Amino acid sequence: MNEHGIARRSALAGAAGLFGLALAGCAAEETRPAAAEPRRERPAPADPPKVEQPEAPDPPPQPDVEAIIAAHEGRVPSQWGTDIPGVIRTAAEAGAADPAAVLLTLDACGGSAGSGFDATLIERLAAAAIPATLFLNHRWIEANPGLAAALAGDPLFSIQNHGTRHMPLSVNGSSAYGIPGTASVREAALEVWENHVALTELTGTAPRWFRPGTAHLDDVALSVSAALGERIAGFAINGDGGATFPVRSVTAEVGAAAGGEIVIAHMNQPGSGTAAGILAAVQQLRDRGLSFGVL
Repeated sequence: MNEHGIARRSALAGAAGLFGLALAGCAAEETRPAAAEPRRERPAPADPPKVEQPEAPDPPPQPDVEAIIAAHEGRVPSQWGTDIPGVIRTAAEAGAADPAAVLLTLDACGGSAGSGFDATLIERLAAAAIPATLFLNHRWIEANPGLAAALAGDPLFSIQNHGTRHMPLSVNGSSAYGIPGTASVREAALEVWENHVALTELTGTAPRWFRPGTAHLDDVALSVSAALGERIAGFAINGDGGATFPVRSVTAEVGAAAGGEIVIAHMNQPGSGTAAGILAAVQQLRDRGLSFGVL
């Protein structure tokens, strides 16, 4: 903000009249040297009061990644999928400010076929003041550093973690849709942590939510992510089928969302039906009186 200086004005007393009276009083007296007035020392200016500056709060302690890896070594997964216990699917489970809000989440998966940017979708959401949670993969950030920084600076969007290499989060190499998952506890931890560090540097705030590549994970990997400070964001509504649905299907799926449900879709495939379908659906949801929020 610009500071505006305040002009100060000094008013002078009418000394001429007072000086004339003094001369008249001296006329009858014998002329003699005037006694010099004692010199008055100006007091030294007082030091400005010291304002105690509040101490900056200590940053939260960083997780000990190696200790977390060691604590999970040898554990055998018993559950696998997109909706295992501990995966969050609703605003109420997430502890969102408004548990009745629809939470629109958009993935940017990165890689040679996934580093695009659906400008129409993001710009129209921003123009309509529709908040969204953007899950950014590290490869997408590297391919779009300027866009990533701009999105991180927009308070309408929450920036969260979509992994380092966009792999299913596994401790034994389980795959989804033909994509191999991380093959060990260490690989799973680094899939979360390396992009956690990158996003913290990008946004100035540590991400609190993780979505694995393909949204698949096992229960041991879920525990690893939780120990690293990131809960798993799942979904109640599959909005665009991995950016494969046509416009009409996206509109139908997203438009059917109930208050409080998490919707998954994509922001990295501008040639898909996602943008037009979501934009039509969010208007329908607003017409039903629903609001939107972020993780």
